[in-house]
Amino acid sequence: MTEHSDRNPGWERQALERLAGAALLEQRRARYWSIFFKSVTLLYLFLVLFFAMGWFGGRDMAASGRHTALVQVNGVIGPESRASADQVVAGLQAAFKDGNTAGVIIRINSPGGSPVQAGQIYDEIRRLRALHPDIPVHAVIEDVCASGGYYVAAAVDRVFVNRASLVGSIGVLMDGFGFAGAINRLGVERRLLTAGDNKGFLDPFQPLQPRQREHAQSMLDQIHAQFIAVVKEGRGDRLKPVPELFSGLVWTGEKSIELGLADALGTVESVARDVIKSENVVDFTPRENIAERVAKRFGAAAMESIWALAGGGRPMQLR
Repeated sequence: MTEHSDRNPGWERQALERLAGAALLEQRRARYWSIFFKSVTLLYLFLVLFFAMGWFGGRDMAASGRHTALVQVNGVIGPESRASADQVVAGLQAAFKDGNTAGVIIRINSPGGSPVQAGQIYDEIRRLRALHPDIPVHAVIEDVCASGGYYVAAAVDRVFVNRASLVGSIGVLMDGFGFAGAINRLGVERRLLTAGDNKGFLDPFQPLQPRQREHAQSMLDQIHAQFIAVVKEGRGDRLKPVPELFSGLVWTGEKSIELGLADALGTVESVARDVIKSENVVDFTPRENIAERVAKRFGAAAMESIWALAGGGRPMQLR
């Protein structure tokens, strides 16, 4: 046996342990670097995806020179939706502010929604038209332009449709459910304490009170009258004197032209090319970033929960 092995009998084991430890350390480092590079790659791909989906906001900035500005009203019109007044109005203001805008097209594909939000969009379109009389504003209806969607369309110069578009539904609704009979049969006692005779207005777990029904119907009639007034203001003598025009019915795009609710057949491309005479279309519709979208969804869910706990039905809708 050598002198070294006499002084340290376990030197071979210690050497092996050091080698094994070094190998494990190297493996850990390689694994950490692998995770790091994979994370960077994944983050890069997410950023590309977010920009491609428009989740970081912005609009189509590719155009230069004279163009037709496009603003979209897509989906239910409400404060938490892509078709909110904030979104649509911001797009309209940017479109009119752009010095190269030859005309504006509002593309509508909406079943309606909040009368307040639709009214705000309507008022802003009228204001911008008065402020910029040299810039025409037209609506192009795709699948559906009903109720609050048509409230918005009534503000423009001309309305273009597809033959099979659904147009109209000029009315107001407030819906909900009544569970008074069900909880009585189940032996459930409803305990509702209020300060104010009508604080439990339209509570779904109590029988519908005649005075409350009358009050709700009065509000619906007032908003319906406001809706009719803006349609008449916007469409003028183009409307045909049809008794059912403001009854809440919908018509095809082809029939809506006959009734004076629309003016002609057309698409975004054909209106930009043949009516506005500027076929280069730039989308000015704002795109929410992902943080704004999550915040809005959270806020809307919270408000719906509070409303439900208060015993309320769904708010009034132009639908």
